[in-house]
Amino acid sequence: MPKIKLMSHLVAGYPTDELALTAARALVAGGADILEIQLPFSDPSADGPAIQSACTEVLARGYRTADGLEFIKTLHAEFPSVPIYIMSYGSLIYTPGVDTFCKKAAAAGVKGMIIPDLPFDNDEGLTKACRENGMENIPVAAPSMAPERLEKLAGAGFKYIYAALRAGITGTNTTIDENTLLFLKNVSAGGSKVYGGFGISNGEQSAALASSVEAVVAGSVFVRLIAQYKDDAHLLSQKITEKAREITCS
Repeated sequence: MPKIKLMSHLVAGYPTDELALTAARALVAGGADILEIQLPFSDPSADGPAIQSACTEVLARGYRTADGLEFIKTLHAEFPSVPIYIMSYGSLIYTPGVDTFCKKAAAAGVKGMIIPDLPFDNDEGLTKACRENGMENIPVAAPSMAPERLEKLAGAGFKYIYAALRAGITGTNTTIDENTLLFLKNVSAGGSKVYGGFGISNGEQSAALASSVEAVVAGSVFVRLIAQYKDDAHLLSQKITEKAREITCS
């Protein structure tokens, strides 16, 4: 079976920068094609308990956006051919100024931005700032969107769209059914490449999605493994690589 592309999700600095780097190395070894790095946020509204807990733990030690960008810079230096995307929330981008933030992100090696709470058609200038700094703004589509709004997003000319495979938060199991595949077809109707995620944790799910997406997105499953094995870096690395290989079917 051909390898399935994987966008893997990590929280910057969780549980430490050193162990987060160990996890990233394990993901790349397991076949991850894209590293989606979340900047810790105090109210991550789209994220389930595993990622919320990770964000809380990192922020409790005074971790800042600048620390997250430094971590990304380290990742990019080690894996220059692996695209790195930032996932975060609008206030972290808007507070320093969208242009300023995008310049810093691009300088750190970021290739794309996923900001779920900035609407694609009212994004505070994010798409323009990304374009000017050699990055892609990757808007989020959800099954709860009205059909006419989803059609507008699909036809808006974005290179990539992140498709949340169900409503609600990440981390709980997602069933891939005919409605899921129809939703993905509608998201890609305008020619955008689609990343599909939310609740992806095994090879069976990724195989069901493979023909409908550019890459499968998995996050909470890896964050839970990091939490479970954070006292044993060797085992943490082994388990994450094994899970990445399962999801990519490599």
